[in-house]
Amino acid sequence: MRAFNYRVLLTPEPEGGFTVTVPTLPGCITYGETVDECIANAKEAIELYIESLEADGENVPTEEGVLEYNVTLVA
Repeated sequence: MRAFNYRVLLTPEPEGGFTVTVPTLPGCITYGETVDECIANAKEAIELYIESLEADGENVPTEEGVLEYNVTLVA
């Protein structure tokens, strides 16, 4: 069994809850009302995404070697 680590971004929605995206997996998007629900839904979405890639014989993107920075601009 392999282990995959992915960053997930939770964006608050005006009507409540969060949209969840996985930057390394384009189109891997889900939703949750709470942070815990978001994480559970993200895990399921990522698993299904990877299964689909593998079924199609495609490479599974990883975040190996990815550097992450936050940049603050004051304008």
